[in-house]
Amino acid sequence: MFNLIGNNKRLIQIIIGLIVVPFMFFGIDSYFRASDVTQGMATVGDYRISQQEFNQALRDRQEAIQRMLEGRADAALLDNPELRLAVIEGLVRQKLLLNSALRSGLAISDQQLQTVIAEQQAFQDQGKFSFERYNQYLRTQSMTPAIFEARLRQDMLLQYVDDAYSDSVFVPRTVTERLLRISGQQREISQSAISPERFAAYVKLDADAAQKYYDSRQDEYRIPEQVRVEYVTLSADALASQFQVDPAAIQKAYEVQRAQHEVKETRQASHILITVDAGATAEAKQKARAKADEIYGQLKQNPGKFADLAKAHSQDPGSAANGGDLGFFGPGTMVKPFDTAVFQMKTGEISAPVESQYGFHIIRLTAIRAGQTKSLEEMRGQIEAGLRKELAGKKFAELAENFNNIVFEQSESLNAAAQLAKSTVQQSDWITREHAADARLNNPKLLQSVFSEDVLKNKRNTEAIEVAPGVLVAARIMEHKASSMRPYADVSAEIVRKLTLRKAAQLAIQDGRDRLEKLKQGKDTQVAWSAPQLVSRNEAKGLIEPVMRQVFKADTSKLPAYSGVESPDGGFILLKISKVVETEKATPEQQNALSDALRQLIGQEEMSAYVASLRKKTDVKLSKDVLEKK
Repeated sequence: MFNLIGNNKRLIQIIIGLIVVPFMFFGIDSYFRASDVTQGMATVGDYRISQQEFNQALRDRQEAIQRMLEGRADAALLDNPELRLAVIEGLVRQKLLLNSALRSGLAISDQQLQTVIAEQQAFQDQGKFSFERYNQYLRTQSMTPAIFEARLRQDMLLQYVDDAYSDSVFVPRTVTERLLRISGQQREISQSAISPERFAAYVKLDADAAQKYYDSRQDEYRIPEQVRVEYVTLSADALASQFQVDPAAIQKAYEVQRAQHEVKETRQASHILITVDAGATAEAKQKARAKADEIYGQLKQNPGKFADLAKAHSQDPGSAANGGDLGFFGPGTMVKPFDTAVFQMKTGEISAPVESQYGFHIIRLTAIRAGQTKSLEEMRGQIEAGLRKELAGKKFAELAENFNNIVFEQSESLNAAAQLAKSTVQQSDWITREHAADARLNNPKLLQSVFSEDVLKNKRNTEAIEVAPGVLVAARIMEHKASSMRPYADVSAEIVRKLTLRKAAQLAIQDGRDRLEKLKQGKDTQVAWSAPQLVSRNEAKGLIEPVMRQVFKADTSKLPAYSGVESPDGGFILLKISKVVETEKATPEQQNALSDALRQLIGQEEMSAYVASLRKKTDVKLSKDVLEKK
C-alpha cells in the first residue's frame, strides 16, 4: 500500500517507565577505571546515577523484554552482566546529552511543558485538560507533579537533541537510486549440492583412530556434575490471586484511564495519486495538477468510474490495482494535507485534488467507523488484573526481606519459607552448573549458588535469588552426582561416524572445486541442477546466507556464470547463474521511503559519534556493583 505514514509531527508520549537503548560499548576496562564511585552506581561529570535510578531502569528494560516475548523470556536473559551494562550505558548517555544540552543553553519553557501536558488524552475530560484526572493519574503512578514534570521536561530536552541530528541529514538521490537498483536486481540461479555422504564409502580410518580421538578429547564425552534440588518460589503473580479488589477502586481506575480505552473514529478512503518528484520544476508540478484536474472533472460527471480511473491513472502502485482503496485508518495516520481533507469529508464525497509532498490526491471517502469508548464492564477484567498486580507487587516487597531472612536463618529446611510464601516445596530434575530445564532454576546466579561449597557440601539453603522481576527462588540439594566419563564402548560408533564424515567432507569439497573449475572452462561435468529460480537480495526464497552472498558476488558479465560455496554440513554447493534481471526505475515513493530510512540510520550514527565525543571529554566512573545483582 502507498506509504503515507511516518511524516506526521512526533507526539511526545507520556510513558513513566522509559526503556533505555544502549548507545555503544567502550570495553569493560574503560568503564571501571576508578573504584571511588560512592553512594551510587555511576558518576557522569557532576551527575550521579543512584542505585534507585539504576534499579528502576533495569526493571523497565526487563518488563519490556517480557512484553516483547509475551512473558516467555528466559530468566538468564532478564538479568545478566550484559543487560545491566547496557542499562547503565543508556543512563550514562542520557546524562551526557542532558549536560551538553544545558551547557548549550537549551531549555523547555513552562509554556511548552504546559502545552504538551494539556494535549495528552489521559489528562483530558470531554476534550479539555482536567487537573483532577492529571492528579489521579500521577497518584496511581506514585509520582508527584514536580517529579513528573521534571522528567517530562528532561525527556523533551533530549528529544530536541535527537531531532537536531535526525532532521539535518541529507541523502543524495543518486545514493538511493543506486541502492534501490542493487537491492532490486534479480538473478536466476540453479544449484547442485555435493554432500559428504556420497564419499563416506571411500573413507578408510586407521584401526585406532576412534580410540585416539576419544583419549585426546575426553572433555567432549564427559558427563558434567549434576544435582537435583528442592526449591521454593515467592512470586508476585502467585500473590495476586490472593487479593480481592474493591469495585470502587475498579471504577476509580476506569475513570482515570478512560482516555486509554477510547477507540478513535476511523475512515476508509480511496485515492488517485498523480505523483510529483520532490525536486520537480514548477512546470512539472503544473502539468501534474492539470492531469489531476482533468481526472477530477471526469469524476464530477461520473463518480462511479472512480475505481476504473484509479486503476488506469493512479501512480500509487500499492493501491491502484485495488481501485485506489487505502483501507481504514485513524486521524494522524496519513500526511497532514491528506488527513485534514479526509476527516472533513462526508461519506461518498470526492475531493478536488489535494496537494502533498507526494503529489496530487483525488480522494473518495468510502465509509466511517464511529469512535467509541470501551465500557467499564468490557474493561473490568483487565483493570482488576492490573490492580491485583499492583497490590501483589506491594505485598511482594513486604515479604521479600522476611523470605530471605527465613531461608538464611532456617538453612536446614525450606518448609518455613514455603509457609511464608504460601507455596509448596518443589523438586527439580537433574541440573548442571550451566543449565536447568526448569526456566525458574535456569538462572546463572542461582546455579552458581546451588553449586557453591556451602550449599553443595554443607547442605544449606541457597540465598533467595531474584530470577525474574517479582520472582524469588531459594533451593537446597537433594542428590548429587560427580562428573564422569561416558564409556568408550558407548561412544565409539559415534566417533567413527564423526571422523568418517569429516574426511568425506574434505573429499566432497575437493570434488566440488574440481567440478566448478571445469564448468568455468566450459567442460561437461554432468551436474544435476535444481530447477532455476529468481532471487534478489530482498527475497532469498529459502537460500542460506552463504549461498546468497556468493550468488551476488559472482561476475555475471558472461552467462551462464558459475560459482560455489562450502555448505554448513561440510559439503559443497555448485551455483549456476543463468539470467540477470535489472529492476525497473524506482518510484518516488520507494525513493522517499529509502531516503527516510537512510536519514534515520545516518542520524543515529552521527548521534553515536557525538555521544562518544562527549564521553571522552567527561569524567565517567562506574561502580563494579553494576554487574552484580544485589
